[in-house]
Amino acid sequence: MLATVNKIIPFSTVDGPGNRTAIFLQGCNMNCLYCHNPETRGKCMHCGACVNSCPTEALSFKNQRVSYDSVKCVHCDTCFKNCPYDSSPKTAHMTPEQVWQVVQKQIPFIRGITVSGGECTLYPAFLTKLFTLVQAHGLSTLIDSNGTLDFEHYPDLLAATDGVMLDIKAYDSEEHKRITGWDNSIILKNARFLASKAKLYEVRTVISPGLFDGEQTIMQICDMLRPYLPIRPIRYKLISYRPMGVRPQYAKNLQIPTANQMEYYAGLLAAKGFEDIIII
Repeated sequence: MLATVNKIIPFSTVDGPGNRTAIFLQGCNMNCLYCHNPETRGKCMHCGACVNSCPTEALSFKNQRVSYDSVKCVHCDTCFKNCPYDSSPKTAHMTPEQVWQVVQKQIPFIRGITVSGGECTLYPAFLTKLFTLVQAHGLSTLIDSNGTLDFEHYPDLLAATDGVMLDIKAYDSEEHKRITGWDNSIILKNARFLASKAKLYEVRTVISPGLFDGEQTIMQICDMLRPYLPIRPIRYKLISYRPMGVRPQYAKNLQIPTANQMEYYAGLLAAKGFEDIIII
């Protein structure tokens, strides 16, 4: 049982409650125009395009495969920028047990783990096993997801998951398809299902003026989820679009919202009964 791991951040305070170890899995089934980590989307094809561009010679081409030397790497991200497949030469294939061996080194200092991506639910069996190991040692487990896995059909994974941080890119289906390439019917279904099971920890929406109707999206998401707030409070995270890491062909056409715009959206959420609102 293997997953392709992009990176593991030992300590993170922005990926759920408390100090957490954040694990980023490789591969995503969406193509979000504002994706800020596109190097987690694809699979390394060992084409070698990144090798000659590496300024520290941390990459080499051996036996028709790209080889990575972590000691020489200075994390300049040049390899990402030269990859034609939206991938990274620095990934590793790991079992749940191998990831747990990394996580357990941080046990005295973390509250739990959060698994993100790419899209981590492309590896449901891996997540279920990893989360079972983690929960057995008293740590909490969170999934950071685009919501394209039908959680209702994965009861074992849901049982091992303490909460899901769910991206809802837009409420209108056509807007969602234009932004991501995907219809959002399964995502909205997941939002309702997870909320009904007290598993929806957080909803996030990225705001970029002119890309979609942000006000309509927020109001409709609020109306959809407000009946579930008595079951479990749901955090709403409003994320200001930023161009860092975004592919140049998309970044040039996207706008950054003002602080006043973000405060306005937060006010809409508060008026609808949401109390835990974060602007980043």
